[in-house]
Amino acid sequence: MRHVISILIENEAGALSRVVGLFSQRGYNIDSLTVAPTDDPTLSRCTILTTGEKDEAEQITKQLHKLVCVFRVSALFEEAEGGIEREMVLVKVNTPNRNVRDEVKGLADIFSAKIIDVNAEIFTLEYVGTSSETDNFIQTLCKLAEVVEVVRSGVLGIAKGTHYMKP
Repeated sequence: MRHVISILIENEAGALSRVVGLFSQRGYNIDSLTVAPTDDPTLSRCTILTTGEKDEAEQITKQLHKLVCVFRVSALFEEAEGGIEREMVLVKVNTPNRNVRDEVKGLADIFSAKIIDVNAEIFTLEYVGTSSETDNFIQTLCKLAEVVEVVRSGVLGIAKGTHYMKP
């Protein structure tokens, strides 16, 4: 079972290391990690995707609350349950001829992806969606053209409605 955990941490050296160290000490894998400063320059928001049993995720959340550098921890839920999840991917594909270029353009239109860089042999596309939508986009693109490079942002998540994280 996948779990998306959102954490407000101090924006200082070593804070992220302590969070990641907690996962490592407990033997939990981090599938995706995204960190950036918030509107408050003293805080960063960290979004972690991990897999495991529900009780393991609860244990991780409890342990994270005990870290000095952590202000708030929230387990995010699937969109149907009140959470919003997105991931961005940048993909370079080989476009050696007009047919491949036209097919890639058509796929970009279908998926609402953006072609952000073009030259005679390579298209670079940007796509934003849930993790499963991103997987589907990449798999479909692989069937049309040779994928040269893939860069994924990792999962970002936020609660729907009036629920929000503040210290």
